[in-house]
Amino acid sequence: MTNKWLNQSIKVLFSLVLGLFILFWVYRDFDFSSVRRLLLHEMNWWWMGLSLLAGVWSHILRGWRWRQVLQPLGDRPRLSSCVDAIFLSYASSLLLPRVGEVTRCGVLSRYEGVPFARSLGTVVTERLVDMLSMVLITGLTFLLQMPIFVRFFSETGTKIPSLMHLVSSPWFYVALFSVVGVAVLAFYLLRMLSFYERVKGIVLDVWQGILSLRRVRSVPLFVAYTLGIWLCYYLHFYLTFFCFSFTSQLSVGAGLVMFVAGTFAVLVPTPNGAGPWHFAVITMMMLYGVTPADASLFALIVHSIQTLLVILLGLIGWVHLFFQPSPSLSDQKAK
Repeated sequence: MTNKWLNQSIKVLFSLVLGLFILFWVYRDFDFSSVRRLLLHEMNWWWMGLSLLAGVWSHILRGWRWRQVLQPLGDRPRLSSCVDAIFLSYASSLLLPRVGEVTRCGVLSRYEGVPFARSLGTVVTERLVDMLSMVLITGLTFLLQMPIFVRFFSETGTKIPSLMHLVSSPWFYVALFSVVGVAVLAFYLLRMLSFYERVKGIVLDVWQGILSLRRVRSVPLFVAYTLGIWLCYYLHFYLTFFCFSFTSQLSVGAGLVMFVAGTFAVLVPTPNGAGPWHFAVITMMMLYGVTPADASLFALIVHSIQTLLVILLGLIGWVHLFFQPSPSLSDQKAK
């Protein structure tokens, strides 16, 4: 128990230190007094409200899609439980990055009696589908906005003829710490996988969950859910452009570029991508003519508000689950 607690503490501490280091570097010369003025007098909160609504719907659609993937396995959890599990999974990932997948499977196991290993397999399936979706979006964005990506690689030290110039670039160290973070995340994921493989029968359950996609009743509905999820993700980000005068003129293409960069940045194991996400969005936004100060303001405010939304939804999900009856008392007609 002591070793497990120590390992968890190290992972949480590493995540926080990595995020704080990158945030400190990105905002080391920032004037924080401008944040209050912008929030109270200049920001368009109507557009922010629409953005947050899109964020909520991305979670709801993910919960609905997850239930559809579980149905071929004979599991029919309540839609509300699936959505609450999604809410809690994102909130828990703020404390320990990537623990959300385990959290949502645990929620369904406790409140709906869905075997943990089987639901974990469906999560793997969902992640594979999301990975494919992100690859397609990235490829399309790269083709449409190739000059911007070339400038990004050039200005962040990726294409530098001199090694000395590379190691003297501050952005090189931000990128280096991000890569180290991803490597540590991969190490712990492999350790988790090796643990699960040692548990009797769990590999078969996980495999059944992975194959569940082949037997979904309505493939068009699954595709519609997937498209809806990613559209809501994009709108959750893009609509925030209209909250500020200095970003309202940015195009849909610019939004795609920053959305892709931010999506890959949150792979770095920091709370909600804090630090790497700011770095990626600010750098890309500057390539579209936004000043460093305004880009920093945008990233700080948008990320903070969206993180608060994740916390709020997590609390809502927890409270709703708390007052739900146990599986033995709930309606189990479909099981």
